[in-house]
Amino acid sequence: MKSHIKKRYLYDFLTGLLSKKRIFADGIKHILKMKFTPETYRLPDIPMTPFIDVREIEDFLSGPKPERHEVEAIVAKSLNKQRLNLQDTATLIKADDPESVSIIKQAAKQLKEAVYGNRIVLFAPLYVGNYCMNNCTYCGFRKENKEAVRVTLSREQLIHEVEALQDEGQKRLILVFGEHKMYPPEFIAESARTVYSVKKGRGEIRRVNINAAPLTIEGFRTVKEAGIGTYQIFQETYHPEMYKIYHPTGLKKDYNNRLTSLDRAQEAGLDDVGIGALFGLYDWRFEVLAMVRHTNHLEACYNVGPHTISFPRLQAASNVDVDAQFSLLHARVSDPCEPTSPPSPASPTSPTSPTSPISPSSPTSHFSLLTSQFSMSDADFTRMIAILRLAVPYTGLICTAREKAEVRREALQYGVSQIDGGTKLEIGAYAEKAQAPQDLNREQFHINDSRSLHHVIDNLIDDEYLPSFCTACYRKGRTGEHFMEFSVPGFIKRFCTPNAIFTLAEYLEDYASDAQKQKGYQMIEKQLQQLEAPSVAKIRSTLERIRQGDRDLYL
Repeated sequence: MKSHIKKRYLYDFLTGLLSKKRIFADGIKHILKMKFTPETYRLPDIPMTPFIDVREIEDFLSGPKPERHEVEAIVAKSLNKQRLNLQDTATLIKADDPESVSIIKQAAKQLKEAVYGNRIVLFAPLYVGNYCMNNCTYCGFRKENKEAVRVTLSREQLIHEVEALQDEGQKRLILVFGEHKMYPPEFIAESARTVYSVKKGRGEIRRVNINAAPLTIEGFRTVKEAGIGTYQIFQETYHPEMYKIYHPTGLKKDYNNRLTSLDRAQEAGLDDVGIGALFGLYDWRFEVLAMVRHTNHLEACYNVGPHTISFPRLQAASNVDVDAQFSLLHARVSDPCEPTSPPSPASPTSPTSPTSPISPSSPTSHFSLLTSQFSMSDADFTRMIAILRLAVPYTGLICTAREKAEVRREALQYGVSQIDGGTKLEIGAYAEKAQAPQDLNREQFHINDSRSLHHVIDNLIDDEYLPSFCTACYRKGRTGEHFMEFSVPGFIKRFCTPNAIFTLAEYLEDYASDAQKQKGYQMIEKQLQQLEAPSVAKIRSTLERIRQGDRDLYL
């Protein structure tokens, strides 16, 4: 972290919610505690240079299960708001006995409350085009899928989609694009500008994130100039040999180009980035450590980690024949958590060796190998989220509608800070209004949570979470390194809780039913009772302005 804080950001923080004297003292203390010194690993962290060492990650995951006191020491470190290293994270992963899992989950709940409070940020995905030059074997958009209904929204269609989303109360979108020459940086940027320009009634989109292909540095600059928020690129799997099998052709087959793509974003000045892996393609334990390694790389090279981490699980997709599509996957795949020994001369590709080649020429099998060896149970999924929350205390965790509502409900306890609501993945489906059955030929994958935004907000309030559409930090310039300066213990709660209250009040006034409006204001009143007196008067004054018709008010 830089040794100074820009004056305007410090001023924004010091004015407002609490007494200046106390905030200053707390702020300086926690900023000093927050400083994270990136670890040094086998491959040096050099900008735009690959950094994943498979054997190193497997070595961290190998060995005996930890003692209880080791788990407790690492949990204590995280609760002190310190970033965990790979060894720490691997220890938590290997601690899979019920008592250790309970300790980890309870600590994750405590840490999330300390940093984020009960705020849950809401957004919606909006697919703009599904033409694609790649052949990712698990994806409905892949080039060779002749059953996919290919669509690219025109400007008019895009406007209709945004208007439909505004009618529901959405304020934050993520635009999704296939990787195709039809979607260059200029098209992505213009799509974002179009979304920002749409104003229907009191509706508006205040933050546009992007999930699209890796770009050049100049391409990232072009998209940044459109005022986007986070640029997401998921590695899918961080295991390079498995990556080759799942991505046989197209631009995406270049593992290193994708791995270092967000370095190029940083070089372009786009410092708000999101990483992720598709769980089910390889061992989840490996992927978790690889994402923590990726976080360390960005911090080492650019002084700021990812803004968000996503962990979608593999779902059904159009024309993905699970037997045929993955018949080449019967490779001798090691269990990275098992102790390893050098391969014997008689068995140079022993399945116990972490360096065993994973090759399409291995003996044939079926997708059942993937589902049996790499599938992730709901219990492991929620445990993984708790581990990630402890490993990266200040990074947003996103859980999407790929998951069932009940799974997402549990995941919220252990660290998830952002979810989508009212999600439709068929291109053009938001403007169609009617809740039709899912059509996999029109979407990238199956979703398991089709609740409306209204329903999601209702459920969040019932569970005493504070729904938020807040985008204040992005308009105030608190992104990238500046966001990290402010996301120290209590800062997010002090800024974001009031701003979340304001955005919820907007939703209640403009889009909620009478019953939901009553329930929502009861939630707001509970939140106000938990805040300290100096801030409450200003919040109540701002709430009254919202009731009178003012909008987009924030600290």
